[in-house]
Amino acid sequence: MVNQRKKLVVLSGAGVSAESGLGTFRDNGGLWNNHSVYDVATPEAFHNNPELVLDFYNQRRRDVYKAQPNPAHLALAEAERDFDVTVITQNVDDLHERAGSTDVYHVHGLVTQARSSLTDEVFELEGKDIHLGDTCPKGAQLRPHVVWFGEFIYHMDEAIGFVEQADIVIVVGTSLKVFPFANLVDYARADAQCFLVTQDIDAVPYGFQYKQGPASTVIPQLLAELTLS
Repeated sequence: MVNQRKKLVVLSGAGVSAESGLGTFRDNGGLWNNHSVYDVATPEAFHNNPELVLDFYNQRRRDVYKAQPNPAHLALAEAERDFDVTVITQNVDDLHERAGSTDVYHVHGLVTQARSSLTDEVFELEGKDIHLGDTCPKGAQLRPHVVWFGEFIYHMDEAIGFVEQADIVIVVGTSLKVFPFANLVDYARADAQCFLVTQDIDAVPYGFQYKQGPASTVIPQLLAELTLS
């Protein structure tokens, strides 16, 4: 009888991408070029100053294209040889995919894509910027395919189901302060192996083992241990 591979669910946050050189709002005190996040990351901001918002995400997209997956991304991709791996990420970059992960859900969208502001249809940007006047086939302005403050996140119901079924849950690179994503830890089974990997945290969720340190160091070590166990 063939043993079924264990289900490993990874909940990843900005700390993983930061180790590839991608900055976060939290790193900059909630500012970008002296603009509040509410100037560049809300539907109202896009309505009031679309050029500023598009410029912000065009720059973020260029940064993503320059960045490379780090050892944490690569180790999670390689874990698919031994586990049934699903990655649920807050990150809007494609570093998990570029590392080789094949089952990735972006709850906050993907900056390498555009979305119609009318139909929610999604388009691959293929390295291009979004400019004012770029429209979908129905004539509506394109916007970044990212979730802004005040908007609903994607894949939440699917994510809950994945966590509920997981034999192993690894939370990495997130402060667990952004909801409803942070609530996903509450759906882990009592008999699941649960780990939190981050540099700093205010409170460790019940039932989770805390592994302090950079994801690029801790994740490869942890996965190696789990493979041998």
